[in-house]
Amino acid sequence: MYVIVEIAGQQFKAEKGRKLYVHRLQGEEGSPVSFDQVLLTDNDGQVNVGTPVVKGSQVKATILRHLKDDKVIVFKKKRRKGYRVKNGHRQYLTQILIDDIIA
Repeated sequence: MYVIVEIAGQQFKAEKGRKLYVHRLQGEEGSPVSFDQVLLTDNDGQVNVGTPVVKGSQVKATILRHLKDDKVIVFKKKRRKGYRVKNGHRQYLTQILIDDIIA
């Protein structure tokens, strides 16, 4: 069984026991979180699509740790103009473990 759930503005495929990296969530490490924005459920081929969400569905997870993603280099250049800009960015992430899916 899996669900498509919206977490912090992004959609993820969630299965029980799976670890996900999502945008930084509020909460301490080890604390439980729940998400009720379930967009689709699939129970062994029986698909239920929400309009826009599936009523009564919920995903329960545990925050494992907070971390920063790898650095992404943003380099801009305009040739023959002497214009060069180099920036770096590291996204703040939270690793969560999907504990239970209530459908």
